[in-house]
Amino acid sequence: MAQAKTIKIDNKEYALDALPEVVKQQLASLRVVDREIARLQTQLAIAQTARSVFANGIKNNLPASE
Repeated sequence: MAQAKTIKIDNKEYALDALPEVVKQQLASLRVVDREIARLQTQLAIAQTARSVFANGIKNNLPASE
Protein backbone atom coordinates (compact mmCIF):
# COMPACT_ATOMS: atom_id res chain seq x y z
CA MET A 1 0.00 0.00 0.00
CA ALA A 2 1.31 3.46 -0.90
CA GLN A 3 1.95 5.85 1.94
CA ALA A 4 -0.27 8.93 2.00
CA LYS A 5 1.47 12.20 1.13
CA THR A 6 1.83 14.57 4.04
CA ILE A 7 2.82 18.16 4.61
CA LYS A 8 4.40 19.61 7.73
CA ILE A 9 3.05 22.95 8.93
CA ASP A 10 4.27 24.41 12.23
CA ASN A 11 5.94 21.10 13.11
CA LYS A 12 2.71 19.15 12.68
CA GLU A 13 2.14 16.67 9.85
CA TYR A 14 -1.09 16.62 7.90
CA ALA A 15 -2.28 14.12 5.29
CA LEU A 16 -2.78 16.06 2.08
CA ASP A 17 -5.86 14.05 1.17
CA ALA A 18 -7.51 14.98 4.47
CA LEU A 19 -7.04 18.74 4.12
CA PRO A 20 -10.01 20.96 3.28
CA GLU A 21 -10.20 22.04 -0.37
CA VAL A 22 -9.56 25.67 0.58
CA VAL A 23 -6.27 24.67 2.21
CA LYS A 24 -5.25 22.69 -0.89
CA GLN A 25 -5.98 25.75 -3.04
CA GLN A 26 -3.98 27.98 -0.73
CA LEU A 27 -1.06 25.54 -0.83
CA ALA A 28 -1.17 25.63 -4.63
CA SER A 29 -1.21 29.43 -4.54
CA LEU A 30 1.70 29.42 -2.12
CA ARG A 31 3.73 27.26 -4.53
CA VAL A 32 2.97 29.70 -7.37
CA VAL A 33 4.02 32.66 -5.24
CA ASP A 34 7.22 30.90 -4.15
CA ARG A 35 8.12 30.24 -7.80
CA GLU A 36 7.43 33.89 -8.67
CA ILE A 37 9.61 35.09 -5.79
CA ALA A 38 12.44 32.85 -7.01
CA ARG A 39 12.01 34.17 -10.56
CA LEU A 40 12.07 37.77 -9.33
CA GLN A 41 15.17 37.09 -7.22
CA THR A 42 16.90 35.76 -10.34
CA GLN A 43 15.82 38.83 -12.31
CA LEU A 44 17.12 41.08 -9.52
CA ALA A 45 20.49 39.29 -9.54
CA ILE A 46 20.70 39.79 -13.32
CA ALA A 47 19.85 43.49 -12.99
CA GLN A 48 22.37 43.98 -10.17
CA THR A 49 25.08 42.32 -12.26
CA ALA A 50 24.24 44.51 -15.26
CA ARG A 51 24.28 47.61 -13.07
CA SER A 52 27.72 46.71 -11.77
CA VAL A 53 29.02 46.20 -15.31
CA PHE A 54 27.63 49.56 -16.43
CA ALA A 55 29.05 51.35 -13.37
CA ASN A 56 32.49 49.84 -14.00
CA GLY A 57 32.22 50.84 -17.67
CA ILE A 58 31.57 54.43 -16.63
CA LYS A 59 34.57 54.45 -14.28
CA ASN A 60 36.84 52.86 -16.88
CA ASN A 61 35.87 55.35 -19.59
CA LEU A 62 36.12 58.60 -17.64
CA PRO A 63 38.82 60.98 -18.79
CA ALA A 64 42.05 60.67 -16.86
CA SER A 65 42.57 63.21 -14.10
CA GLU A 66 45.39 65.65 -14.63
